[in-house]
Amino acid sequence: MTGSRRSAGRPGSCRSATRPAALAFATAQGVLERETARGGRRYLPDVGKVPSTPATRLLRERSVEYTEHIYRYEERGGTRVSARELGVDEHAVVKTLVMEDEQKAPLLVLMHGDREVSVKALARLLGKKTIQPCRPEVADRHTGYHVGGTSPFGTRRRMPVYLERSILDLPRIFVNGGSRGFLIGIAPADLVRVLEPTPVEVAIEG
Repeated sequence: MTGSRRSAGRPGSCRSATRPAALAFATAQGVLERETARGGRRYLPDVGKVPSTPATRLLRERSVEYTEHIYRYEERGGTRVSARELGVDEHAVVKTLVMEDEQKAPLLVLMHGDREVSVKALARLLGKKTIQPCRPEVADRHTGYHVGGTSPFGTRRRMPVYLERSILDLPRIFVNGGSRGFLIGIAPADLVRVLEPTPVEVAIEG
């Protein structure tokens, strides 16, 4: 494989991690150690090349260290499939949700893969009447990505970003890199530095 390779090194400990976070740490650490030996990329057979996307270009411009992970995409498989294919805990796979308020103003919500967003709690927190997911075609217009391959980085339209606070407890997370079947591994601190999200507590059991 050609192209630049980035490796974030081994993640450090996180004393404030909850039990799911600790499990995610253990699995993410194992994957990262294997990646590092391969130059920071983890490839699975017959899934194609690592794409160049607005997300990865932005991260390179901002000198962010990240790892690249491609896997066999399954329609409607979501984070369950990506976590399984990468061999990491779904709690560490962070999904990017494109939502809108009652005035159709869009926003991004970053949530653990094994949790859902309480839209009622989020609406109360933001002082809105309602918050709901955007229709797929509307989400695509806002982000410039296709649903299933939506990254919070390099979106077409700048939108406010809300991050489930407990994501910050994880030493490493996996978010979409801007294409279906493509995730990037990144430290939460680097995500915060680039996106400047607002931490919220709106997670509910999936």
